[in-house]
Amino acid sequence: MTNYTSLERQLSQALSLKRRPVAVTFRESPPPGVSRFLGTQPSGCSFWRVSAEGQTFYTVPGDHYNCAIGSYTHNIPLPPERAAELDQTLSFVTSIGYIRTEEIPHVSRLPKTPGAVIYSPLGDTPVDPDVVLFVGRPGRVMLLQETALRAGIASKVPFLGRPTCMALAASLVHGVIASTGCVGNRVYTDLGEDELYVVVPGKDLARIADELETITSANAKLAEYHRERREALATE
Repeated sequence: MTNYTSLERQLSQALSLKRRPVAVTFRESPPPGVSRFLGTQPSGCSFWRVSAEGQTFYTVPGDHYNCAIGSYTHNIPLPPERAAELDQTLSFVTSIGYIRTEEIPHVSRLPKTPGAVIYSPLGDTPVDPDVVLFVGRPGRVMLLQETALRAGIASKVPFLGRPTCMALAASLVHGVIASTGCVGNRVYTDLGEDELYVVVPGKDLARIADELETITSANAKLAEYHRERREALATE
């Protein structure tokens, strides 16, 4: 298996990450040796926060029922006694003007219901991840996006927004995805107002690592070039 510890170290240093990247894997059943998450969380994206803090675990569909929207993007049907919660949530967010009803069919979803979702800090992942979540400030996220462009794996999809969790499904189909997040995600994950997400398909992670040094070096040279031009040409 890929040395994900080395990859995390390389990427975290180059991007000056303050949070550990989170590896997420969708499986029909949990892998051996990985513990199930104990307790409850209000949303699927809450597991991102828990994992970024250092925990490796898996969830089952029932662990995601507390978030009707997250269950929808993960293609997890709610049980009959809770099925009305999706319509209630959608009714609420459309009634306050947060989203239009016609936007809902365009929300990305996983193609099938996962039997287990494995969450781990990237360097500790026990399996090859399907997607990896990066959190960074715009200037560092810029480097990750430029690296994806150089590697030929950047998505043609524009910045995604609400709901944040759809970025996982979108990345599996389209490639490297940037997301501004959403207010619910920011509450549940403690994401700062100066932070954004980039989601990278796990299969493309090595290519990102291979090209990142070129992009970071090029940006350092360009920064000096533009500083000199500003000093020479600006009249303010």
